[in-house]
Amino acid sequence: MNGNQTAEQIRADVEATFTYHAPKPGQLPIYNGIRDKAKDFALYLIENVPNCADRTAAIRKLRECVMTANAAVAINT
Repeated sequence: MNGNQTAEQIRADVEATFTYHAPKPGQLPIYNGIRDKAKDFALYLIENVPNCADRTAAIRKLRECVMTANAAVAINT
């Protein structure tokens, strides 16, 4: 969404964002790849970063990153 959109375009974006998007052919490997790479990075963080609030936040943000990337694939934005 951006400031130059019409109300109709904004509504279409809201519809797309809050609608279930079943995986299309070829998307499952992408979702799995995103999740696998993030899991590898999360494990790297656990092994190399002190157990502290910042590490917890980094892992939480990584989880958010995965979910946002998956949404981009699903919505195709």
